[in-house]
Amino acid sequence: MDFFKIAEKIIELKEKDDKLRAKLEEKRTLSNGYNKQMEALHNENTKELKLIMEKIGFPTFDKVGEEASNAAWLIIQHSIGQPDFMKEAARLLEIAVNENKADPKCLAYLTDRIAVFEGRPQLYGTQFDWDQNGQMSPNKYDDLLKVNERRKAIGLNSIEEQIEIIQKRIKNENQCPPKNFEERNREYEMWRKSAGWIK
Repeated sequence: MDFFKIAEKIIELKEKDDKLRAKLEEKRTLSNGYNKQMEALHNENTKELKLIMEKIGFPTFDKVGEEASNAAWLIIQHSIGQPDFMKEAARLLEIAVNENKADPKCLAYLTDRIAVFEGRPQLYGTQFDWDQNGQMSPNKYDDLLKVNERRKAIGLNSIEEQIEIIQKRIKNENQCPPKNFEERNREYEMWRKSAGWIK
């Protein structure tokens, strides 16, 4: 099996995602729900990565190198319309992290993303969204002290520092909160149900 070619393919998929995201950010069409173009690309990338993982398992550092392994994580992180795949990938990623073959930060972000979609508190406070006051804030997390302890253990900054960084970035990118917060929340709940995150 040519792991070099597999690594190249994974990186190529991630770059497609990056390019489309940059294009949509430029047009300022990323804040209005889940963009259809983005959704289609995420589903296509997920399909491709699934085929790769059926052959080689999780793309770990020792198989595909650090860059491709982290690129695979990003594709999984964006496979939000496919909960079963995302959860199975998180299980495999956890094994890889325990064997020092993947980045623990990737596992933290993926664990939190799954928790948010399932309506559970985050463990690391990595996932952010607009709040009722029009601020970009962390989604619900379990306990500030514990969250910061967990973040420190894997080399992340404190949640307070991260809030500052994220809010500064949002300002610099001229991102705006949703015009109708309640409507956006209703659409989000409908999407979570249709995707199979909640019943």
